[in-house]
This record gives sequence, structure tokens and C-alpha cells, in this order.
Amino acid sequence: MAASPDGMVVPDIAAKLPGRGAWISASREAVATAIRRKAFQRAFEGPVTVPEGLADEIERQLAARALSILGLARRAGRLAMGYDGSRGAITASLPPAWRIEASDGAADGRRKLDQLAHGAAPGVPVAMCFSAGELGAALGRSGVVHLVLSPGPEAAAFGVLMGKLAGFRATGPQTPDGPARES
Repeated sequence: MAASPDGMVVPDIAAKLPGRGAWISASREAVATAIRRKAFQRAFEGPVTVPEGLADEIERQLAARALSILGLARRAGRLAMGYDGSRGAITASLPPAWRIEASDGAADGRRKLDQLAHGAAPGVPVAMCFSAGELGAALGRSGVVHLVLSPGPEAAAFGVLMGKLAGFRATGPQTPDGPARES
């Protein structure tokens, strides 16, 4: 977090804004606790204004940054798109760093890729927190459902962002009882 010149608390997702900063755990609960305990006033050593919906804005910025990184990976040639592209990337000699599945994609295609990944690339994390529309808008295509991110700097940055975004929304596969547990 950072304080703007007019005393407004603003998210500093990239940790590059000038001035005094305040560190907070990346979770909706931590933001609510900091607001309730007036931790921002103490961290910035003075009166600051905490905008309504700060946690929602942090979530929005984290998601936008993660989608932007996928766009960079696409331009760098480290992102396979579509069912066939994802299938090929999963079975390639270099194991993928991430699978990204649209949250509103058909379960059948996801199930087939899950089975393939279980045998060919076990343990690859799966992000399912973006809709096909969000993914398509970020990648300049419509209806993007299946993506595979290859290892590289984009995958590392995407992983960090997914870890932070998990404090604000479910990011992985869901079961009727909540987030799926990896076995």
C-alpha cells in the first residue's frame, strides 16, 4: 500500500509507487483487519483516507496484472492457447509451469486435459479464476478456454500474482464443497 499526496491509501501491486509504503498480507481478511485496527494511520504516521472497497480494488488490480502477464507470455511465445495447443504443451518434453482454464469453460474439455496432465505433467498448478471473456480480452481473441504457460519469467511472475490473488478469490479448481485439494 502507498499513500497518495492527498492522503488516500492506494494499492501498490508492483511495489514501485514513490513515498512511504505499508506492507500488508495479500488477503481480504488482512485488509479488513488493518482498516478496523487503523493500521494504515499508524503505518503512514498520520491521518489517511481508506477508500470504500479497497479490498475489491486490490483484487481487481491483481487480476488485471495477472492477465497482462499472460499477454506478455503470449507475445514471448510461452503461452499455448486452445485445446489442441494446450494438449501439445502438456505432453511436450519441457513440463508446463501453469495450466489456466476459463472458469466458465466446459467441464468435458477440462476433464480431458486434467487426465492428460495427471499422467504427463503431474503437479502443474491450475488457475481457474478468469472467465473466457477475460482471458480472450487479455489475449486479443474471443472465447479462450484452455491455456498452458511454459516456464520462464512470465510464469514466475504469474505464480506470485496467483498466490496473492488467492487471498481475495478462489483461484483453483472448485468442488461443490469449496476449493479442491491437491492430492
